[in-house]
Amino acid sequence: MTRFIDIAALEDIPPQGARVVRTQHGCVAVFRTADDRVFALDDRCPHKGGPLSEGIVHGTQVTCPLHNWVFEMATGQAQGADDGMVATHPVRVEGGRIWLDASAIRRVA
Repeated sequence: MTRFIDIAALEDIPPQGARVVRTQHGCVAVFRTADDRVFALDDRCPHKGGPLSEGIVHGTQVTCPLHNWVFEMATGQAQGADDGMVATHPVRVEGGRIWLDASAIRRVA
């Protein structure tokens, strides 16, 4: 059974923005799209370790701020000629609150 933890209000994250959930094991970037969809990814680009939470959100993709790698937030897959993947984490929005899969917090590396 999946257990979710309330981490923030949807309005705490600006449209096309991100916030970081810090844990003792690492960080998860939680993104909000312009149309209020929410995605959660490890906050580390596999290319050079850039903080994806500081990247540019466009549609359902985020661009790494260091070397412009683009990732599809739903799958974590790098786009175009780039080859790599970022771990994604289950997240949902209910009653204006964002809920993150508790196992994501335990397994973040």
